[in-house]
Amino acid sequence: MRLTPLRVAAIVLALSLPAGLLIAQEEPAPAPAEEQAPPAEPAPSGEEPEPTPEENAAASRDPLEIYADLNLFGEIFDRIRAEYVDPPDEQELIRAAIQGMLTSLDPHSGYLPPADYDDMREDTSGEFGGLGIEVTMEEGVIKVVSPIDDTPAARAGIMANDLIIELDGVQVQGLTLDEAVAKMRGPIGTSINVTVFREGVAEPLDFELTRAVIAMRAVRWSMEGGEEEGEGDVAVLRLSRFSEQAFVGIERALKDIYAARDNEAPKGIILDLRNNPGGLVDQSVYVADAFLKQGAVVLTRGRIAEESARYDAQPDTLDAMIADVPLVVLINGGSASASEIVAGALQDHKRATVVGTRSFGKGSVQSIISLGPDGAMRLTTARYYTPNNRSIQALGITPDIEVKQVVPEEFQGRDEIIGEAGLAGHITIEGQEETSVGSSVYVPAEKAEDTQLQYAIRLVQGEETDAAFPPKAE
Repeated sequence: MRLTPLRVAAIVLALSLPAGLLIAQEEPAPAPAEEQAPPAEPAPSGEEPEPTPEENAAASRDPLEIYADLNLFGEIFDRIRAEYVDPPDEQELIRAAIQGMLTSLDPHSGYLPPADYDDMREDTSGEFGGLGIEVTMEEGVIKVVSPIDDTPAARAGIMANDLIIELDGVQVQGLTLDEAVAKMRGPIGTSINVTVFREGVAEPLDFELTRAVIAMRAVRWSMEGGEEEGEGDVAVLRLSRFSEQAFVGIERALKDIYAARDNEAPKGIILDLRNNPGGLVDQSVYVADAFLKQGAVVLTRGRIAEESARYDAQPDTLDAMIADVPLVVLINGGSASASEIVAGALQDHKRATVVGTRSFGKGSVQSIISLGPDGAMRLTTARYYTPNNRSIQALGITPDIEVKQVVPEEFQGRDEIIGEAGLAGHITIEGQEETSVGSSVYVPAEKAEDTQLQYAIRLVQGEETDAAFPPKAE
């Protein structure tokens, strides 16, 4: 019989198993009498009862059985290669098998091909090669919302409300927003010609721009509560994602707020985490630490010791600066993972009052394991818990004050998601409650129509009262 490389590898692995795996097959020592289960009654037919799924999962399999299953995979792979109606892409077949193996574990484990791995690293770093333009799509053309300070676009003179009509001589009409953005991004140091139409200028303007490192803005802030837009004494910090720019953005925003107010503290701070899908665990710790001077931020527990840890806040000048400023955290059904770590920590330590609706409920940690030129795997390696040992998995953070949005009729019924508990194959925790009701992810574009934000502002200003604000340490 011809042995394929895969089968040879399986046999070699089976023959070179470490002794520890073989020792694990030995019968365990009997438990003390008080710990032993009573003997099972024989089945009426005299046959042994079928083992339960839990018993099957707990029983250690013979390593040779495991590698026999890998041999089965090799046989199927060979048959597909030889007999499928069209010659398959063998690399894609193997990657699909790897993806299937990982996604069978839970909704958050998976395989990242090289291109997806690059995108993920760009997303979590919050940096990319580009021009520094925040854009939107308007009537088929790309409209500049604003150039980012100290970027190629800002230095060249591109202005807010400019309409980008061509990129390297190719019209953007007909392109989607994502396609146009992809054309503007690229390797650092490369050039692109951007043609814009500017109101009041007769002829289109051409800009030759060289791509540079652009840091995506993770935090935006404004002062609210006044009669005019942007005025007031309540600071609102909107954190959109826990990329590597998250804590830096929070720190810069707080310092800018104090600088704009001649070092006078705002009346209160609102940390808006609504529809924030999460990101890096270490950034969630840093952000929570910005508002805490001591105590646990999050606890992680995994199968191996390296995945179990406790992360603590430390006193610093930032939390000292805002120690006496009341804090409100806004969450909704789209607040997940790192957002829930921060909301849970600030809620447990009685540092903030959490307002809104129940969060998503993603209480697991994924490790990104590089596979070199073959991309990476995303593997769930731990569960996380709030400082008070609350698991968030499939349950979420319950706000101290529930405030629902006024949802327009056209969105009603389509604005709610159950969250983690609604995902097939989600990780369960024995004996723990799971949410069975949805939570809205709708947030109005206009601040004046944002019920949750306006309630939080009135709460800080004393126009609304609730026993949960300000929170009282026990």
